[in-house]
Amino acid sequence: MRPPNETVAAETVESVETPRRARVDDAVDPEAETAGEKLERKKDYLEGFLKERPQNVSGNEPGGELYESVIAALKEIYDPEIPVNIYDLGLIYGVEISDDGHAHVNMTLTTPHCPVAESMPGEVELRVGSVPGIGDAEVNLVWDPPWDPQKMSDEAKLELGML
Repeated sequence: MRPPNETVAAETVESVETPRRARVDDAVDPEAETAGEKLERKKDYLEGFLKERPQNVSGNEPGGELYESVIAALKEIYDPEIPVNIYDLGLIYGVEISDDGHAHVNMTLTTPHCPVAESMPGEVELRVGSVPGIGDAEVNLVWDPPWDPQKMSDEAKLELGML
């Protein structure tokens, strides 16, 4: 916040150049374009955006290297009854990693009567604990909020024919 007596310098602008408008004749002529140029032009415009990582993020935060390694490990664990990994299935409610490498995972199961209710948390703990940089892993199995199909990623819904 500025002190009350501080003045702010202002600049007066006489005119601003209007940007040039796009014209139809600026478009690429499809017949003059080679197949290689067309392929280059059609590359996924999100390619660079999706590969971009957040700046100034520690490895323990979403987007950080250690955090993403833990998520990758979680994506290797599949529900035995549904051919989708537990992360995309929406069973992982949260992942926190402390500065000393302690990982804390909150997760649920599709139902309390799930046949893997006793073994799944142990498998998650082992997989997360095996990620390089994680010294200790703790899994907290929660039932609130209860799991429902809306928690699944779009990829999981597509895999199960729900989209």
